[in-house]
Amino acid sequence: MQKIKSLMTRQGLKSPPESLSDLGAIESLRVPGKEEFRELREQPSDPQAEQELINSIEQIYFSTDSFDIVKYELEKLPPVLNLQELEEYRDKLKQQQAAVSKKVADLILEKQPAYVKELERVTSLQTGLQLAAVICTNGRRHLNIAKEGFTQASLGLLANQRKRQLLIGLLKSLRTIKTLQRTDVRLSEMLEEEDYPGAIQLCLECQKAASTFKHYSCISELNSKLQDTLEQIEEQLDVALSKICKNFDINHYTKVQQAYRLLGKTQTAMDQLHMHFTQAIHNTVFQVVLGYVELCAGNTDTKFQKLQYKDLCTHITSDSYIPCLADLCKALWEVMLSYYRTMEWHEKHDNEDTTSASEGSNMSTEETNFDRGYIKKKLEHGLTRIWQDVQLKVKTYLLGTDLSIFKYDDFIFVLDIISRLMQVGEEFCGSKSEVLQESIRKQSVNYFKNYHRTRLDELRMFLENETWELCPVKSNFSILQLHEFKFMEQSRSPSVSPSKQPASTSSKTETLFEQYCSVGNPFEIHANHNDEETEDVLASNGYESDEQEKSAYQEYDSDSDVPEELKRDYVDEQTGDAPVKSVSRETLKSRKKSDYSLNKVNAPILTNTTLNVIRLVGKYMQMMNILKPIAFDVIHFMSQLFDYYLYAVYTFFGRNDSLESTGLGLSSSRLRTTLNRIQESLIDMEVAADPTATLTAAEERKEKVPSPHLSHLVVLASGDTLYGLAERVVATESLVFLAEQFEFLQPHLDAVMPAVKKPFLQQFYSQTVSTASELRKPIYWIVAGKAIDYEQMLLLMANVKWDVKEIMSQHNIYVDALLKEFEQFNRRLNEVSKRVRIPLPVSNILWEHCIRLANRTIVEGYANVKKCSNEGRALMQLDFQQFLMKLEKLTDIRPIPDKEFVETYIKAYYLTENDMERWIKEHREYSTKQLTNLVNVCLGSHINKKARQKLLAAIDDIDRPKR
Repeated sequence: MQKIKSLMTRQGLKSPPESLSDLGAIESLRVPGKEEFRELREQPSDPQAEQELINSIEQIYFSTDSFDIVKYELEKLPPVLNLQELEEYRDKLKQQQAAVSKKVADLILEKQPAYVKELERVTSLQTGLQLAAVICTNGRRHLNIAKEGFTQASLGLLANQRKRQLLIGLLKSLRTIKTLQRTDVRLSEMLEEEDYPGAIQLCLECQKAASTFKHYSCISELNSKLQDTLEQIEEQLDVALSKICKNFDINHYTKVQQAYRLLGKTQTAMDQLHMHFTQAIHNTVFQVVLGYVELCAGNTDTKFQKLQYKDLCTHITSDSYIPCLADLCKALWEVMLSYYRTMEWHEKHDNEDTTSASEGSNMSTEETNFDRGYIKKKLEHGLTRIWQDVQLKVKTYLLGTDLSIFKYDDFIFVLDIISRLMQVGEEFCGSKSEVLQESIRKQSVNYFKNYHRTRLDELRMFLENETWELCPVKSNFSILQLHEFKFMEQSRSPSVSPSKQPASTSSKTETLFEQYCSVGNPFEIHANHNDEETEDVLASNGYESDEQEKSAYQEYDSDSDVPEELKRDYVDEQTGDAPVKSVSRETLKSRKKSDYSLNKVNAPILTNTTLNVIRLVGKYMQMMNILKPIAFDVIHFMSQLFDYYLYAVYTFFGRNDSLESTGLGLSSSRLRTTLNRIQESLIDMEVAADPTATLTAAEERKEKVPSPHLSHLVVLASGDTLYGLAERVVATESLVFLAEQFEFLQPHLDAVMPAVKKPFLQQFYSQTVSTASELRKPIYWIVAGKAIDYEQMLLLMANVKWDVKEIMSQHNIYVDALLKEFEQFNRRLNEVSKRVRIPLPVSNILWEHCIRLANRTIVEGYANVKKCSNEGRALMQLDFQQFLMKLEKLTDIRPIPDKEFVETYIKAYYLTENDMERWIKEHREYSTKQLTNLVNVCLGSHINKKARQKLLAAIDDIDRPKR
């Protein structure tokens, strides 16, 4: 019947919910015979109608419970019987029976081949059973023969021996079971000793042994206990694995890995390890910050423990910010170092794994290679993931506090820590730390803009209070001696701040992980007592020793007494060449006291303000060196420091509207362009012009600085001091010295400047720094213009009678007066040099300016002559030659500036009319007045009126474009 049910189920017929194991419910059904089957199959049928009839059969007929069908149908009859209804109901039941019978017949006929086959199998089985019966009969017969052949005693001995062997085996089993029962004690001892591989090995061996004796009832409990112990070992193993994240121990990790290998869970162990590292980073930073927050709060309130890490960082005070950041980075370093050493361990043991796998089966080798590849990829991927987690935690900490509240040194220290952390990240996974860089760059630029604005205001205050006195430094002074520039001399060591790094360490070739792999931490704050030392850059009274001060004022009576240092001073400092004319003994004697006593030890000329600017530059470079992404902003601000200093020196000492009217080109077009650029981009002229301007207006121009004003203590109008020459020298030469330091720093700036911004740096050096020395000419020109009384010389020349009739042998008195002015200028220059060393280029420029002005005054005096004869023109040549001869004894400048300017003007008297016209067109350096006087007075005696008018017209043509 079960087969019938399954067949009905396959055909889509309605089947009972459970197996028809009890056929009692349908025993009363008569199974139709073959003839009936044939008749049923031959009857025309509607499959759909038959299926509906089958489906209409009540569920109880398919029930496995036995029930009385007749009783069931009788109980269903109504109290009042209706014959027609009963006949209809009977016909319905018959139809249902006929449908079921037909379906059964179909299924039986369908399975008839299987039935035949099964019947054949039963027949074969019957034959086999008959053969087995024959074999058993023969066996019994042979046993009877054996029983008759052996005695009862022999069988007894065999039975006892067998029993003995069984008892021996039982004894061994009992001893093994006893040992297994005591295994839990040994396992506990091994777990306390952290011998995880041994514990797992022992546990696995015990499980194997227990499976051998599983037929003993006591073993089933022991087996369950061993399984629990193994799970406990795995839990302790996971705890041991988590300890690796903060303090990697190679022996400890080796045991853990061996244990996981025995369990066959090396991949699971690696997954768990990465989860522990992620959790370790979170727990570490939270605990460090929580500790500082609770320490600063001064109470044991537990509300902080419930805060999120982001909210907790906002409770860090400014006093504890840097120590907390340092400890935070230390703790994160320990985590990353543990991960680094973990990778090292796996790389080192790869070869061992390969060797051990090669000794095993091919399947074992493939599994080992697969595990090793999985672990390698997992570790490599984990590098970036862990570093990203570290960056996010530190970024959250940085954003928790406004860094603008810190002083510069503290801010630099914060940058230094972050810079070291980014260096760690780059070595850790090759990442450029984009998250940290972007975060710290924004805060650094904002901080640095405010800091720079404050420094510019301080620089203006320093310049306005600067008296331009010499700051005495030693002759060997170098900016590298200043603390702010120590980082340039020393290789970068991440364990200390930029100004505290050792001169040469192995960190040049070793990575931080190699350097601090076993001991130390790159974020340790080391106390460096060198920073507390006073900078040994200042000299007392401008001398490095009393002996030098005494020797500086000694007189030398012969050429051999002239010191080599002084001789070197007379080499042109710009070209490095010796003067055109060798220095005479008299000249050296006349200058050695001023030059040598001034030079003292030939120390650089700079002021306190210059030194402050240099220190500022050093601080700016520290920030740039620590945080290279803001290099362009820092260099731009550094250029503004130099621009403002240059503009201040020019404004104080070089601005004179009458300079350019001389036509001597004292200010080059490059210098004028630079000054205009500085004034437009940096100087707030409105505030300078209107001191009462509101603060709101100043805020709108916060990118600019008011123009500085010279201190009232600086006197530039006194002739006794050569109109403030000492102050002018200190100011100008300090600017030149500052420019030299910028030139010295150019390679370093160029190395950190982004490639796309390097044109700005090149432009700054070519158009600004290189123009510093060009300020000498306009600044010293003002002194030269006032040091000699040129107006008095013009008056003296006006009293000279130039229309003499005979050649004179004596020069005029204005020449002597002019030479006396130069001698007085020389004496004043010597007096000034006792205060300030005057470098050779400065003295050369001063003398050049004075001589040039004197020569042009001579030409102007000659141009004022009303009448002049040939003899008068000869007298002019005599006067000028006398002037040159005496002047060459006072100065070493060769050739004499504008000597040709005077001689050419005097010789022009002898030119013919045609030559004169060509000469006028070629010599446009002379003024219209000078040319006109030359034509009217000097040439008027030997040319006619028409020719004179022609020459004057030519002069007018030349002058017309100038109007």
